[in-house]
Amino acid sequence: MALEEARLKKSAQEWGLTTEEWQRYQQLSKGRRGILSPGLDPITLLGIEARTEEERRHYAELSVKQDFQRVEAELAFQREVNAAWQRVYPDILPVQASNNTTAANNGRLALFVRVDCGAPCETKVASLLTTQRPLDIYLVGSDGKDEAVRAWARKLAIPVERVKAKTLTLNHDRGQWFKFGQGQMPVVLQQGENGWQITAY
Repeated sequence: MALEEARLKKSAQEWGLTTEEWQRYQQLSKGRRGILSPGLDPITLLGIEARTEEERRHYAELSVKQDFQRVEAELAFQREVNAAWQRVYPDILPVQASNNTTAANNGRLALFVRVDCGAPCETKVASLLTTQRPLDIYLVGSDGKDEAVRAWARKLAIPVERVKAKTLTLNHDRGQWFKFGQGQMPVVLQQGENGWQITAY
């Protein structure tokens, strides 16, 4: 019995839950919700089946915190992988281009930059503008302020005619860089067969 309790407590702690919450998760996963939505993680399942608004908010916040920790750990490892490529294979580019080269050449590029990035971002912007490829620029850290984006665009002399023609767009980053940028700044992404992927522009 003590062994079962210890196992129960360990499973609960892995998800930041109490043993009571873990037992409720187990009970729910064996019932209707488990059949309707098999494979849900404990926090999501408990959040969906929350009995009060307070409970729902608690699980939502717990989910966000754990997701943040997971992404931070993955980004930290990816940065080490990128550094390892530079050390072990300095002359080989680790990023693979899409296999569908025709679609890749015709697709829009997404460039993620930051206001305080300086020369690296400004150089990347300038080089991409010369390609005449359709381009969506996302400003990381703009805090949703349109004037911040406009001021940055004026500073870099972004062609107004291209913005009006919609071959170039200026956007606030809404978390896409954090999700897909692998910690790189600046970074160019392209929509491929497997979603957003870093491209070698």
